[in-house]
Amino acid sequence: MSTNHINRRRFLGQASCAAVGSTSLLSTLSNFLLTNSAVAQNINNLTDYRALVCFFLPGGNDSFNMLVPTGSAYSEYQKVRQDLALNQSTLLPISPINNAGRPLALHPGMAGIKSLFDAEKLSFIANIGSLVRPTTLIDYNNGSSLPYGIFSHSDQQEQWQSSIPDVRSGLGWAGKAADLLVNANRASNVSMNISISGNNLWQVGNKVVPYTVNANGAVALNGYEGDDGFNAIRRNAIDNQLAQEYSNVLEKTYSTMKRNSMDAYQEFKQATATTLPADTLGTGPLGSSLRQVAKIIAGRNTLGVKRQIFYVQWGGWDFHDNVVNNMSTMIPIISDAMKSFYDLMVAMGVQNNVTLFSASEFGRSLTSNAEGSDHAWGGHQFVMGGSVKGKRVYGKYPDLFQGNSLDTGRGRIIPTTSVDELAAELALWLGVQKRDLPMVLPNISRFYNLNSSDSPLGIFV
Repeated sequence: MSTNHINRRRFLGQASCAAVGSTSLLSTLSNFLLTNSAVAQNINNLTDYRALVCFFLPGGNDSFNMLVPTGSAYSEYQKVRQDLALNQSTLLPISPINNAGRPLALHPGMAGIKSLFDAEKLSFIANIGSLVRPTTLIDYNNGSSLPYGIFSHSDQQEQWQSSIPDVRSGLGWAGKAADLLVNANRASNVSMNISISGNNLWQVGNKVVPYTVNANGAVALNGYEGDDGFNAIRRNAIDNQLAQEYSNVLEKTYSTMKRNSMDAYQEFKQATATTLPADTLGTGPLGSSLRQVAKIIAGRNTLGVKRQIFYVQWGGWDFHDNVVNNMSTMIPIISDAMKSFYDLMVAMGVQNNVTLFSASEFGRSLTSNAEGSDHAWGGHQFVMGGSVKGKRVYGKYPDLFQGNSLDTGRGRIIPTTSVDELAAELALWLGVQKRDLPMVLPNISRFYNLNSSDSPLGIFV
């Protein structure tokens, strides 16, 4: 058969494959069946709007060159990092409101983040990582209650997103939080969990799954809106499929879900057809992704939502060589994007309603492998927003000398703050009830007393 000849059966097969292959369609197929049947907590008191944004840095960000000790502690840092150490004279000193345990400074490319820190809109969480329970060096050496696949990219990414490091899970903690909160939103074909960066575990719940778009928005069906002749034929065939009445249950269900996918696309397209205030996010991948988040937030009333959860990923952090130069290129992009995004939230009047936090599967070794660093464990993250108690460093900044009480070898530091504690803070801010935290974070009681009047870390005002 000629490659230019398309018979009826082959055409319908291609049309069906195009439909099934659409990311937005697959998102909606699952979301339509599951979201509206969610058994949610009592959310009658959720009257405001809140959005949580996860900014994930896959590859393992070398965050010990992001938040750096200065003063007398700098020599300790310089000795262990050797050719990875930043020149102290280039660092940007910060003055946390709380006691960070030692003087600290930021990477020289983090001027934007420093301005947010100084304005009390951003804080750091020191030495955070995936933990089964509070862990000592003796526990590590005995192999006692350690995360599975420690130092592994895929395993540690999964654990950051599930917050369950002792067993494998197909659910993410944000997805389970959404299960409890979804009824705060109007029934919609567009999920409250929206990914700008493809599939991820973090947003997958028992009932709620992410609606996946890209930096340019949603895609209806592959080729459905194209202008060439073949797409017009395919569009007509798909429309005819959707107009049919089917007696077969599977055919009827598939047609209904495809129709709802198209409805979701139109709903999403209408909600995001808005003009944002001028911004400085630029046209790069990260800026474009954050702008798409802003457009969706701007369309919150059209979508009828009080709670939304976003996932944005920007990869390329697995630097086994040339760490200093690579980070000098990438860190300023992050810093400028965070400042621009926060400024845009201010211009939109929602800065107190939006919280963004960074995550990466692990920190990296303090020691050098000839201008590079290797997979490690604890690292530093930041959290940003108008509701954040900013200009603080939460958790405990560790000693950096080789062979310290948290060093598992080569400066791979045991975390002293768990992912669970940060996740609990963020879930509570979203509106999850404290009594329901174990439904979202099964291990939280290992790190936090649920009967305490204090929050796990005290990040929010």
